[in-house]
Amino acid sequence: MPEQLRRTKIIATLGPATDAPGALRQLLAEGVDVVRLNLSHGSADDHRARAAAVHVAAQELGREVAVLADLQGPKIRIERFAQGAVQLEPEQPFTIDCRPDAPAGDATRVGVSYHDLWRDVQPADVLVLDDGLIVLEVVEVADRQIRCVVLTGGRLSDRKGINRLGGGLTVAALSDKDRRDIQLAADLRVDFLAVSFVKCAADVEQARALLRAAGGEAALVAKIERAEAIDNLGEIVEASDAVMVARGDLGVEIGDAELPGLQKKIIREALARSRVVITATQMMQSMVESPIPTRAEVLDVANAVIDGTDAVMLSQETAAGRHPDKAVAAMRRVCLGAERQFEPRADLRGGAHRLERSDQAIALGAMFIATQIGVRAIVALTESGATAQWLSRYRSTVPIYALSRNAAARRRMQLYCDVHPIDFDARGVGPTQATRDAVQHLFRLGHLAVGDRVLITTGDHTGRLGGTNTLKLLKVGEGGVAEGLGDL
Repeated sequence: MPEQLRRTKIIATLGPATDAPGALRQLLAEGVDVVRLNLSHGSADDHRARAAAVHVAAQELGREVAVLADLQGPKIRIERFAQGAVQLEPEQPFTIDCRPDAPAGDATRVGVSYHDLWRDVQPADVLVLDDGLIVLEVVEVADRQIRCVVLTGGRLSDRKGINRLGGGLTVAALSDKDRRDIQLAADLRVDFLAVSFVKCAADVEQARALLRAAGGEAALVAKIERAEAIDNLGEIVEASDAVMVARGDLGVEIGDAELPGLQKKIIREALARSRVVITATQMMQSMVESPIPTRAEVLDVANAVIDGTDAVMLSQETAAGRHPDKAVAAMRRVCLGAERQFEPRADLRGGAHRLERSDQAIALGAMFIATQIGVRAIVALTESGATAQWLSRYRSTVPIYALSRNAAARRRMQLYCDVHPIDFDARGVGPTQATRDAVQHLFRLGHLAVGDRVLITTGDHTGRLGGTNTLKLLKVGEGGVAEGLGDL
C-alpha cells in the first residue's frame, strides 16, 4: 500500500527558536510546507536572514517551501511601565492615557500607542488587554484619558494588545510600519503577504496595490480578526487570494463563545468562493513548553481539518517554543489521523459552483470522474497553478500532482490542500507527448505504479498561462508508459 499523503498543509512561524543551527532544516524535514515571517517581531535584517536560510534549507532537502510575510497591522498596544510589570486588582481604578506625551506607566495608568482611542470609546464599553486576560470597563472619557475600573485583574506588562469588546475602532488598516514592511516583502520576493486586521475589501485592495507598486507578486491573505470583518466577510474573501482565521484578536473582540461557529463559517465561505483558508492561533499552545500536545489541542487541529481548512498554522510553538520540531511532527500526525478517519465529500453538481473559466469546468469534471470510477491520482500540467487550485477546491481523497516549470507557482501551490507540486518542464513538445512524459516522470518518482489509472488535465499549448481545456483518462503501462483505456 502506498504511503499516505498528507492533504492538509502546515505553516510554521520562524523566530529565535528556529535560528539555532540545524533547527530550520529539521522543521522542513518534519513536513513544513510554508514558513511565516512575523513582521511584528524582529528587524528587517532578521527577516532577510531567515528568508535566505529557508531557501538554502529547502534546496538542500529538495523541497518546495513557500514564504509568508505577516504584516503587524494597526495592533493597538499599551505603552511601557516605568518599573516593569504591574498587578491589577478587581474593582481598582485604572486609566488608559491617550496623550502623546503620557509618562511611563504604573499601577494606576499607562499610555497607549493609538492616541485617538479615546474618540472610539464611551462609558460602559469593555476593553480587553493581553488577549482577554485583563478586562476593564470604561467609566469616563475626559482630557484624552479613558478612566476605567478593573473587572478582571492580573499581571500586566509592557506592550500588551488592547481591544474593544465588539470591535468598532477606527484605526486605519495599514500603519506606516506596514507600508515599510510591504516594500521589504517585495524585496524578499515572498510568496504570500498576510494583511492584519482587515475590515473590508478596500483594505486588501490597498495592500495589493502597494505591493504591486513595490514590485511584489505575492498572493494576498486577509486575516479575519476584527468583528467588522465578519459583517463584510463575503467581500473580503472575494478580494483576497486566501483568508486566515486569526483566532486570537477575533476571539477577544467577539467573545470565546462565538468563535467556534465563526471559524466554521469562515472556512465554508472561503471554500464556497474557491479561496484558500488557513486556521491559526494557539493550535498547540501547550507545546511552547511541553513536548506533547493536550488532547484538546489534538481535537482542535483535527476539527479544523475535518471542517475543510487548507492549512493549519503554528505560531509561538515554533518561533519561541522549546520543541519546535516536535510541534511540527505532532501537527503532521494529527492531520494524517484526521484525514484517515474522515473522507471529504464535495458537492460535484455543476449548478452548485460558479464556472467562469475553462479550467474550473475541467477541474469539476476531473473530480466527478475520479469519484465515479476511482483513479490513483489527478495530474495537472499547469503553468500558473490555477488549475491545481480549482482542483483542490473540490475536496476528495485523490492526490493532485501539479507539474509546473514555474518555481514561484510551485511554491504557491504548497498552500493548496491535496496538491503536491513537482518540477516539470513541458515546453517544446505537443500536449500528447507532454502527458506521456508527465506520467513517466511520476512513475520514475514512485508516485505511480503499473496498472494505476490517472486523470490528466492539460491544454492545447503546454507552458502557457490559462490554457487548460483538456481532460484525459489514462492507464500506467509497463515502464510507466501511458496507455489509453478501452474499458473502465
